[in-house]
Amino acid sequence: MSANIKQLSDIQFSVLDLSPIIAGGTAADSLQNTLDLARHAEKWGYNRYWLAEHHNMPGIGSSATSVVIGHVAAGTSTIRVGSGGIMLPNHSPLVIAEQFGTLESLFPGRIDLGLGRAPGTDQLTARALRKENRMGGEDFPEQLAELRAYFDPEAFSGDNYVRAIPGEGLNIPIWLLGSSGFSAQLAGQLGLPFSFASHFSPEYTLPALDLYRRNFRPSSTLDKPYAMVGLNVVAADTDEEAQLLATSMQQMFLNLLRNKPGQLPPPVENLESFLTEHEKAALQQRLATSVVGSAETVRNKLQRFLDRTEADEMIINSQIFDHNARLRSYEIVAEVTGRKA
Repeated sequence: MSANIKQLSDIQFSVLDLSPIIAGGTAADSLQNTLDLARHAEKWGYNRYWLAEHHNMPGIGSSATSVVIGHVAAGTSTIRVGSGGIMLPNHSPLVIAEQFGTLESLFPGRIDLGLGRAPGTDQLTARALRKENRMGGEDFPEQLAELRAYFDPEAFSGDNYVRAIPGEGLNIPIWLLGSSGFSAQLAGQLGLPFSFASHFSPEYTLPALDLYRRNFRPSSTLDKPYAMVGLNVVAADTDEEAQLLATSMQQMFLNLLRNKPGQLPPPVENLESFLTEHEKAALQQRLATSVVGSAETVRNKLQRFLDRTEADEMIINSQIFDHNARLRSYEIVAEVTGRKA
């Protein structure tokens, strides 16, 4: 741990949104709620607002991620908007360069391109997306190099007869996202910012951050490592209310464990009574770093997490059934981290 201990007010906080579709709701509802949350996040001083690419998931409305980024950026004015992330192996690098070149041309200086190498779905859906057998993301470094060359042809290639227009010559920040060590090491070697998915892969958080920092090489993008960490947070006016609200998120993870993905369910009392011992252990492991509680509880847990990770930024995911309660959760985080008076 470094000698200079960071405080919550020293770092940036951002929003990760999966545009949750609640039980009984529609994708149209969730996308309206996404824009409403983004406008509040901008007002409350959050740094960036990222949307995630997932497919064949009944409870996630952000599958057409670039389109939703445009929706959010058009409805806000200052907050950075981007992908957390685009799953690059699902796409042609040229198409992503054109899409994000278009977004940056429409909303200059506000667009982030976060990239992952997982499919963001099951293998059957991945095949439907990719139309070829590239399940493991082994060619991700080559795809990344191709994508970067479209933005900056002189730096990355010689004779490049295919050009991304819009895209070429634009300075769009590229982030690598990861839930294990592969992207951490690659981001370090390339001198790119790195975001780790502690919100669903907590056990690898510290090893991945260490790998990133140890492998970091200064680049034209960064002179020192910059690590953002994803975290589930459910905040409410009391610990008891937050714990009840968090059962929606816990049920979502439980349904994934049972291979029965669905819409975001309402909170339930006594969730543990529905679980096997194996499921309790699996949920506890998957949600080990989740922060649930009142303002004081959230402040203390966020500070302890910052002490362990020394993160440069945290990006908060809050899977909460009631939209107003979700807004309140993000408002509390803004208050305890010094963004909102």
